[in-house]
Amino acid sequence: MTSLRLEVFESAGAGEAETVVTDLDTIEEARLAAYEQGYKAGWEDAAATQADEQDRLRSDVARNLQALGFTYHEARSHVMGGVEPLLRELVGHVLPALAERTLGPMIVDMLLPLAREAAGSPAVMTFNPAIRDLVEAAVTAADGLPVQLREEPSLGEGQVYLRLDGREARLDLDTTLRRILEATEEFFTLSKQETPHG
Repeated sequence: MTSLRLEVFESAGAGEAETVVTDLDTIEEARLAAYEQGYKAGWEDAAATQADEQDRLRSDVARNLQALGFTYHEARSHVMGGVEPLLRELVGHVLPALAERTLGPMIVDMLLPLAREAAGSPAVMTFNPAIRDLVEAAVTAADGLPVQLREEPSLGEGQVYLRLDGREARLDLDTTLRRILEATEEFFTLSKQETPHG
């Protein structure tokens, strides 16, 4: 290999120019080392940039999820606020009227299976005096089954008891309506107690 002579431009104490001799292998090694160092620095810079980008994306996703959570809870609160009066009206007024209209057919449905099993034995039906007309209509609709009607003022207007051969069946719409009302109240109470925004 041929040697390469380079002039040194540093000032030596006496001002003489000094010549440094370097061979091509040393130059090539220095060039490869510089390339490797630059390549490594490039990878480190790219990895750092990618990590910064991933951190930024995570932060954006977390911020967007939090905003969606706020939006969900605001929308849910708004919907529940609109639904609450409707459900309260339904439970408080519509269901009792509906129960009153369906009490007669429910009595017939309760009577028929018991009457088939104990044909000929009279049944005793106990109810509130306020629904006597409704009960009589239901018994008439049941094709004249032998039923003794007994009024009991302590029963609610949605309560009917039927006894036949030592067995008893109970129809209690008052308790059912009360439980529905309590469940509705509890649902809205819990909805209001939930912590807003998660």
